[in-house]
Amino acid sequence: MVVTGAGIITALGCGWGVNAAGFREGRSAVREVRGFDVSRQRTRRAAEIDVPERMPSTALGSRQERRLDRAGRMLLIAAAEAWAQAGWEEGLAGLPVVLGTTSGGMALGEDYFRHASARPAVRIGQATRVTHYQPQRQVLDLMEAFGFEGPSTVIANACASGSNAVGEAFEWVRSGRSERVLTGGYDALSQLVFAGFGSLQALSTTTCRPFDAHRDGLMLGEGAAVLTLESLASAERRGARVLGEIVGYGAATDRHHLTQPHPEGDAALATMDSACRQAGIGADAVDYLNAHGTGTPLNDAAEASAIHRWAGASVERVPVSSTKGGIGHLLGAAGAVEAVICLMAMEGQWLPPGVPVEALDPACRFPLVTSPCEARVDCVLSNSFGFGGANASLVMRRFR
Repeated sequence: MVVTGAGIITALGCGWGVNAAGFREGRSAVREVRGFDVSRQRTRRAAEIDVPERMPSTALGSRQERRLDRAGRMLLIAAAEAWAQAGWEEGLAGLPVVLGTTSGGMALGEDYFRHASARPAVRIGQATRVTHYQPQRQVLDLMEAFGFEGPSTVIANACASGSNAVGEAFEWVRSGRSERVLTGGYDALSQLVFAGFGSLQALSTTTCRPFDAHRDGLMLGEGAAVLTLESLASAERRGARVLGEIVGYGAATDRHHLTQPHPEGDAALATMDSACRQAGIGADAVDYLNAHGTGTPLNDAAEASAIHRWAGASVERVPVSSTKGGIGHLLGAAGAVEAVICLMAMEGQWLPPGVPVEALDPACRFPLVTSPCEARVDCVLSNSFGFGGANASLVMRRFR
């Protein structure tokens, strides 16, 4: 099962090129939030995107484009890039779509509430806000934009949603249910989500520093990534360029606590083991591990423990980093965006550095990548762990 197209938009910019350069150099795109009022919040910074005004050319009319919310616009931008890379044109009548998100069109729900509270008797535009707030709306717009019909699945599984979506799409192709699947994840910043994480005191008031001994929380971000997955036979028939292979997927549920992970990372370990087992590899075959690495005290400690247990004697030779310090935690989009980052690293043969740490957490015995470096990267493991115990891991391999 191969990836023949990948589109991405993050706070670093729009498209593969600018994002690959940013991740390779370890740039930070965190800034003061401009999209909504954060004056009463403990934290006022996030990795916010300047979403382009001009949308890619699709089958959507101008009126439909105007109705797209922020999340839908980002999704469409990423999908257009992936679609163009893949060169998909024929045989797409029943193309399945599997997407991950957490808040979807939440901003439209907020707009509905504000309008209803301020002017309850005026209902102009409210019907549109309701219909486009529904989680399937972005998927339907995407399918209409590119002119195909097929089964659609929206996975809202907290911070593992993006990886779960890619993993589910992988299973569609691997099982023979479909030769091609469009997949990915997307999420936009919204005031409700930002304030919610703030009320949990989960947001950093300084700088998000995954695996730092003095880390104090995460930073939120927004973005989208879309991948075109297909069987190798399908790609070879078309003479398509292959960006990489997905060779393993694991998922597990952590029942330890409603929001806190098991201190030893039991479920995280289960997903890593399962993904590697399906890929037919051991820890010694992994050249880079993209950690979930949120920068929160409990998550990073549990993940570090899981990585040590998974890698065993190989732990000191597996480079690890988290890119969330630079682009924020993208929630439902995180796993899909990080899958694309891994494809970039394999294509360019470099390791994406995380934010430099002041003092490495003593629990980390693996080499933490905090500065740009070139490396041989043929096989990667990417982790996504979410509130509520949703855990997922993907194994990807460089195509030769």
